Amino acid sequence: MTALKMGRRALIAAAVAAMGVASPVMAGGHQVLDSVHFLIPGGAGGGWDGTARGTGEALTKAGLVGTASYENMSGGGGGKAIGYLIENAESNHGTLMVNSTPIVIRSLTGVFPHNFRDLTLVSGTIGDYAAMVVGKDSPINSMADLIAAYDADPSGTAIGGGSVPGGMDHLVAAAVMEAAGKDALNVKYIPYDAGGKAMAALLSGEIAALSTGFSEAVDLANAGEVKIIGVTSEERVPAAPDAMTMMEQGIDTSFVNWRGFFAAPGLPADKLAMYQNAIAKMYETDEWEEVRARNGWVNIHNSGDAFLSFLEEQEKVIGDLMKKLGFL
Repeated sequence: MTALKMGRRALIAAAVAAMGVASPVMAGGHQVLDSVHFLIPGGAGGGWDGTARGTGEALTKAGLVGTASYENMSGGGGGKAIGYLIENAESNHGTLMVNSTPIVIRSLTGVFPHNFRDLTLVSGTIGDYAAMVVGKDSPINSMADLIAAYDADPSGTAIGGGSVPGGMDHLVAAAVMEAAGKDALNVKYIPYDAGGKAMAALLSGEIAALSTGFSEAVDLANAGEVKIIGVTSEERVPAAPDAMTMMEQGIDTSFVNWRGFFAAPGLPADKLAMYQNAIAKMYETDEWEEVRARNGWVNIHNSGDAFLSFLEEQEKVIGDLMKKLGFL
């Protein structure tokens, strides 16, 4: 079992019932909260922004939350918002902060001094698997083909990605190659700062394959630009049913870039239960399914202790891999 292998138990929904907890007057028979303020650690239009606003849209349209407000607080790789929530905890019991895998990576590398344990863990909500893709005209059609090309010419079989060395795309590529029996330290990784540049590199042969997010891979494949040769899910994903998982191809690794919500430290237990209950109920609504499908998200719901176990496991496996690669 390798680097970014995530236990299935950590992905299983663990909805927390708010039985016996005082809640606001019901509206439409099921309102759980009067209002939620979403704190977004990055700018408008990014993944965190879309997740917070999409979640708020579903919660309010479904009548689970009365009103939702949003605040973008960029800076410090997400650290500014985390610090603000910790330092102003008592006045932010009505706030949910969105975050994702980078809270693990950036705390390990010291981008900011805090980590997820300094916050109240509310719920993991969605995820985006990773994928390996090749150009539409590439002779490579599977991970076996990519491994064979690598064996024949390691330095000429580079893998590209949209993140810096040590970032998510690099870690996924390294984990996949390590799980395939190769030394991740020897894999040539080339970072690109934009999808267009990465595509140009694929088409020109500068890189043999591209490590990217699954939803982006699906968009590129649907446009006829790439072939998906491996997905880091444990089972095939309906959005691309013909795309084989890494596991199907004998590469025992899986990875998901989760997104979820955190609250201020010291949040009262009854308030936490209300947040978790509202999110759990959200999955049963047509309003959420509309938002989820529109964004190509995968439902990955883990609440409370299950969320903590998931994050601790991810922290360990990412940390071990980053140490091997020399980033820690």
